[in-house]
Amino acid sequence: MILTTVCYIEKNGKYLMLHRTKKENDMNKNKWIGIGGKFEEGESPEECIIREVKEETGLTLKAPILRGIVTYTFTAYQTEYMYIFTANDFEGEVTECNEGELKWIEKEKITELNIWEGDKIFFEKIKKDNKFFTIKMEYNGDKLIKYKMKEY
Repeated sequence: MILTTVCYIEKNGKYLMLHRTKKENDMNKNKWIGIGGKFEEGESPEECIIREVKEETGLTLKAPILRGIVTYTFTAYQTEYMYIFTANDFEGEVTECNEGELKWIEKEKITELNIWEGDKIFFEKIKKDNKFFTIKMEYNGDKLIKYKMKEY
């Protein structure tokens, strides 16, 4: 299994998004995703997202908020557990990313981008309210087959 984090960093009604274009053999190739990545040995979810955001954007998160946990099952990849954070308290300036293009995108336009089908579901959830949630998403290739969400 794979453990990952993602953060939707907010500023002026926009989220900082990453258009994944630079990595070879990338399951996210040409998709727009939030900022994040895989855990390193011994890291907590908060430590992982703070490190990943700093590495990919140059920004230092001050108070990331854990919003939910996603379980992904795929036909072609390992099961992935992803911790979803949001943040609007950070320092620094955005720097160039070695994984693709970083761009501030208006929240209302995110779902128009080439994003994972399931991301649209939890993205609408984090825009709508602050309730913690878990969601399991089952994929066949890039196609979302089914999902089940629980709010707390």
